[in-house]
Amino acid sequence: MTQASHPITFGVITTQNAPWDTLVNRWKFIESAGFDSLWVADHFTVPYPAYADMPFFEAWTTLAAMAAQTSRIRIGTLVTAITWRNPAWLARQALTIDHLSNGRLELGLGTGSSTDIGVTMTGLDPWPRKERFERFREYLEIVDTLLRQPTTTYHGQYYQIEKAQMHPRPLQQPRPPITIGAYGPRMLKLTARYADMWNCIGGVTDDAIAELTRRNQQIDAHCNTIGRDPHAIRRSYVLCDPTELRDLGPISIYDSVEAFQNSVDICLNAGITTIILAYPFVDDQIPMFEKIATKAIPEIRKQHKQKAK
Repeated sequence: MTQASHPITFGVITTQNAPWDTLVNRWKFIESAGFDSLWVADHFTVPYPAYADMPFFEAWTTLAAMAAQTSRIRIGTLVTAITWRNPAWLARQALTIDHLSNGRLELGLGTGSSTDIGVTMTGLDPWPRKERFERFREYLEIVDTLLRQPTTTYHGQYYQIEKAQMHPRPLQQPRPPITIGAYGPRMLKLTARYADMWNCIGGVTDDAIAELTRRNQQIDAHCNTIGRDPHAIRRSYVLCDPTELRDLGPISIYDSVEAFQNSVDICLNAGITTIILAYPFVDDQIPMFEKIATKAIPEIRKQHKQKAK
């Protein structure tokens, strides 16, 4: 299992389903508390039928505002589904946000899901799984190339790019870092080739951590096969059980500082160095989140630095 040489970092994903002023205040607190990254979800609406009528703001326009309302913290989508946008337009949006944020963009990409209710709501074609993967492979190649070079032509099965011009060049060179949300073997293989960071979501049960470790090892193996240093890919984990995410209810890591610290330790031992927290879905857990942000995380950083010496 790769023990990456990257420093421990902490991020927060804030679902954009609150009043605008509330979101801005959250972003400013998260940055002031010292978090390293700030993320938004990319859906047409909250992707669970029970909550489809909740307020929800579009991800990339939200990112533009986030860039203007913050100054230090890195920002990104976790993750942008290829369902919603043409790859060349997505690359142009990424280039724009890279400049608006003064080089703070983290570009998250994933296949998306055919069961996302936004697909039906917007009349999009629910691609079969094999087609979705093949589209993602082409999409990823196009976005990577467009952001790396001034002119791109690409003729794929699903996407066609003809002498697409990309000016100005990104502030981050050779391009903004790409995070890939991946679970299956073929996606992990693409992660090994293209990603600067890998991401998945889960809790800290024995089964979840065993699966996390297995995927980490698969990425290492794919990197070794293509001659890429496995340490070049940061490993990130959204520390939230999928059932908690679907229910938009209490998150178990916010039961206590001890519960949070134990969960982080488990993730670090599994080779994760970027821990991403979901902003609390229920107001009762916000005080504990803020205590963790201002007290527990600085202590974890301090302890990790001491161990590294």
